[in-house]
Amino acid sequence: MKFLDEAKVYIRSGDGGNGCVSFRREKFIEFGGPNGGDGGKGGDVIAVAVDGLNTLIDYRYQQHFIAKNGRTGMGKDRHGANGDDAVLKVPVGTQIYEEDGETLLADLTAPGQRAVLARGGNGGFGNAHFKTSTNRAPRHANPGQPGTELTIRLRLKLIADAGIVGLPNAGKSTFLAGVSAAKPKIADYPFTTLHPQLGVVDIDGREFVLADLPGLIEGAHEGTGLGDRFLGHVERCRVLLHLIDGTAEDAGVAYGTVRAELEAYGHGLTEKPEVVALNKADALTAGQIKEQAARLKRAAKRTPFVISAVSGEGVDEVLRALLKVIEKARRENAEPNIAQAVWQP
Repeated sequence: MKFLDEAKVYIRSGDGGNGCVSFRREKFIEFGGPNGGDGGKGGDVIAVAVDGLNTLIDYRYQQHFIAKNGRTGMGKDRHGANGDDAVLKVPVGTQIYEEDGETLLADLTAPGQRAVLARGGNGGFGNAHFKTSTNRAPRHANPGQPGTELTIRLRLKLIADAGIVGLPNAGKSTFLAGVSAAKPKIADYPFTTLHPQLGVVDIDGREFVLADLPGLIEGAHEGTGLGDRFLGHVERCRVLLHLIDGTAEDAGVAYGTVRAELEAYGHGLTEKPEVVALNKADALTAGQIKEQAARLKRAAKRTPFVISAVSGEGVDEVLRALLKVIEKARRENAEPNIAQAVWQP
């Protein structure tokens, strides 16, 4: 299934049904009277976060969602049927914006959360509604209110506990494949990973979700390479794992390049807790490891882990360091899950 994390969708809620003008006429009944029923309410357009989805690919093939109109009221005080709602099922982590892409309407971060994006029009009153002691035969009814229409933008930000960042060919996909059941594409050329990959990591009987992002290069914030469009997927991560290729010319420079791109992107990524690891130790001599680790320590201002994603050397220590930060953040941010409407127009 193709990964798609942005979509533009047109939505329209249903019109309300018109009220009915009707009078009671029955044989042998001396006094009739108004008995026109009210129109039905138009359907709403609702977005619901559901489990089992991790892409917006469905909205590539269907971009129009229109709720049903309410039915017209009828005689004998019969109320028109309400229109059916149009439901947009989206992955957990989807943000919904207005067409300008800046005004946030809803942020669905838990399964079952829902947001009413467009309310259906109310049904019109039938003439029975206007009956009074002085106006016993009203001959007018209200029309139904029109629905609303708008164009919205859906943006998916995958929800992961930890995210892997680094230059292309730093070994990010190899690391993810080694610590989880995920099967990302692995090859000896840059930009093997073209879209984010998720994997569930099990360490010491505890689990967390790890995300592998496409590699960043200098100028990514200006669109170089694959750009920085996928960095939105680590905005929700509690901790970043910065993987550095130990076989690079200078590990410190490689670290600085990615940090500069994170800073240019903004959204608080440089303020997130970070675990730094020097990868590909299996391809280095002891002297090279010592030299590269020293360069990386000066640049990152912390002692890096030395690992090999291929052989598994040092990997468990990195996972435990990530888990420690994640569990601390979970305790601090523990909140009850409120699966209610996020936005009501």
